Order: sequence, then C-alpha cells, then structure tokens
Amino acid sequence: MAKNVTSGRPVPAESIRAQIHAILTAWGMPDDHARTTADVMVETDLMGVDSHGLSMLMTYEQGVKAGRLQMQAQPRVVRDTGPTALLDAGNGLGHPVSALAMNMAVDKALAHGIGVVGVVNSHHFGAAGAYARIASARGVIGMVTSSAQGITMVPTRAAMPVLGTNPLAFAAPAKRNPPFVLDMATTTVAAGKVKVHHLNDAPLPPGWVVDGAGQTITDPHEGNAYVFERKEGGITPLGGIENQGSAKGYGLAMLVHILGGTLVGAAFSPIHKRTWTPDQPQNIGHFFLALDPKAFREESAFEGDLDDILDVLHATPPADPAEPVLVPGEPEDIMRAKRLAEGVPVPDTLDELIRGICERSGAPYLLRPNN
Repeated sequence: MAKNVTSGRPVPAESIRAQIHAILTAWGMPDDHARTTADVMVETDLMGVDSHGLSMLMTYEQGVKAGRLQMQAQPRVVRDTGPTALLDAGNGLGHPVSALAMNMAVDKALAHGIGVVGVVNSHHFGAAGAYARIASARGVIGMVTSSAQGITMVPTRAAMPVLGTNPLAFAAPAKRNPPFVLDMATTTVAAGKVKVHHLNDAPLPPGWVVDGAGQTITDPHEGNAYVFERKEGGITPLGGIENQGSAKGYGLAMLVHILGGTLVGAAFSPIHKRTWTPDQPQNIGHFFLALDPKAFREESAFEGDLDDILDVLHATPPADPAEPVLVPGEPEDIMRAKRLAEGVPVPDTLDELIRGICERSGAPYLLRPNN
C-alpha cells in the first residue's frame, strides 16, 4: 500500500467544505446538490483520497467552461421496475445523482431484498467508496462500479491505453467493528494519485506508470504527462505486468465497465472519443447494488459472523509489530480521525489553483482567508 504523499499546511474540513460549496454554487449548482457534492468531496479528502476531493475542482472547472458539465441538472427516473431503476443524470456532476441512486438502491433492498440502480449521462462522481459506505451505514451490503472518460489503462500485452481506472467499491456492515469497505481502482493506481505525486513533486513507485515501450516511469512529471497528455503509455492494470497477474486487473476493469457502462447505456471511451469534442457531455455511467442480509439470514446473523471474521484478521500476527494487520476501510477511518483533529493538508500549489478558480468564478476564497 503506497504511503500518502500529500504535504502542505493543514486546513480545517469545514473550511474546505465551505470553499467547495461556494465554488459549486458560483458555477450555478443548486444549493442542495452543492451541499451533497461538497459533503462527498470533503469526506474523500478526510479519508486521505486526495486525488478525488478538493483537487478535482480544476477538472470540473474545465467541464463548466467547455459547456459539457450542466451544473443545474436535475436527475430524473427513466425506468423503475420494483427492485431496479435507471436514472438520467442530465449531464450533471455525478455526486448528487450517485447519492440519490445508492439511497434508492438501499430503499429497494429493504423492500425486496435486493436493489439495483443504474445511472446514465453522468460525469465524474468522486470516490466510489463514498456511495458504498451509504449502504453499509444503512445496514445493507453495497457495491458500486463506474465507467470512466479517461483512457489510461494499458491492457495486458498492449502498447497503448484503452480502458480507464474503472473503480470498484464494496461495503458490508458489521456490529462490533466498523464496516468492511473496499474502494479500489482496477489499475495499479488511480490516475488522480499520479496527479497528486505530480503536484507534490514526489517520485512515482516503480510499476505504476509505463511509457510507450512498456518501461517504468518514476519521474512524477513525466508520469503525469504519460497519463494525462500523451497518447502512448499509461497506467498498468492491477498487478502491474503479465507475470505478476495484470490480466486479473484487466479483467476486473472490463467487469466494472460492463456493469457501470454497457448495462446502463453509457459510453465506452475508445469508441465515444472518435467523434467526441470537449464541449460534449461525457456520458459516464454508474452502477449501484444493495443487498439486505436479512433476505438471506436471521437478523444480525450476517453482521455477527462478519465481526468474527474481522476479529480473526485483526488478531493475525503482523510481519512488522509496528504495523498491525488492518481490514480494508480502516486506513481511511484512521486518516479521517487524524485529519478531523489536525486538518487536511493542502499543498501551496493546490491552494493557488483554488484561488484562481475563485477569482474566475466570483466565489469567495475561504481556505486560508487570512493569508
């Protein structure tokens, strides 16, 4: 597991929340949607997923300026068949429609045992784990997948990128323990984390990014260029190279796209981008699944058994006594507690970018108003 490399002066979470909300509303997003989006983005930063929180505002600004991102969009129900539904995001930002979709899936699961809600005509929705956690907080199992606009993953045996980072998240509720939460890209690393290393001038670990000849790139600025600017090279599938299991990450990425893209009618970027221009919507799709354990077991039986499993994992002797065995989701919980107490580190480079957005949008600057 890579260490978090973000450094910078700490900013209270509430200041970040207020800053995001101010910018979103300055762009024309309705207040309720702006609050939902800001909440998701702040939680993401608190948990240490710095690639999907405050730092995404630069990308969103590009979408607003180009006209592809409709900030006033209102999601609408296209299909509703009992345990399933399809929502149209209206080419808006993905956070509000995704929170709505997962809560709708949970409602359906509580009524039918299972709930599945798809979303079409959306844009970036932040960290997939934020929505899986909605399900576990309401006592059900949640799974989330999403298609992607970016073409960053170089498939096993390929020389050029074809797929995106294609995220997969899963959360399950326990009783004594916090929920089990898996939130992962199907690439070796999320594209946004390469950007974080670029912003912090921190070297890339070997195996994250390869050039057009398949050679590892460790320079963060070169790596960022291969991921975001150049046609050749990109990020490896989960596993890295073929003899270390990259075909598994490649296959998982396809699973994610089939559910989050093909099933709901969203675009497949290599085809979509043949005619796509920056002023056109991205048509990203999302998939939200909720399962009520009570449809399979007596009430609390599932949670009790999961607690026993998590207890065994926690009791596993660590290779390094200073680093105990953790369960997926716990590193984020630990980071959240730390950042709530100490603030979220915001690099000076990011702070300057946010100041620029405020000036261009007319939003007040709220991160460090006295500096």
